[in-house]
Amino acid sequence: MKKTLIAATLSAFIIPAIPTPASASAIETACLRSDRAQATRSLCRCIGSVANETLTRAEQRRAAAFFRDPQLAQDVRMSKSDRDNAFWARYRAFGDRAEQFCTGR
Repeated sequence: MKKTLIAATLSAFIIPAIPTPASASAIETACLRSDRAQATRSLCRCIGSVANETLTRAEQRRAAAFFRDPQLAQDVRMSKSDRDNAFWARYRAFGDRAEQFCTGR
């Protein structure tokens, strides 16, 4: 029993970890699927990276819907709901940061 435990512990340090493919964020995926000519793989990857740093997964899914239906963004922006206003503030902050980081402005 002791030998098995020791072997398992040692193998965790000796055997390299198997790399797993990175999963794209909801924002990155929506960007790649959009019909915008500027939506290159590297730009979408950058925007997705900023989204991962600034938005929760749920917020990313909500924002990704804006790519499919821009009217949703307008509805949230014009909403009187405190929840929508708070989300919109975070979304705008994400957009500003993505613009700075991903376009070099």
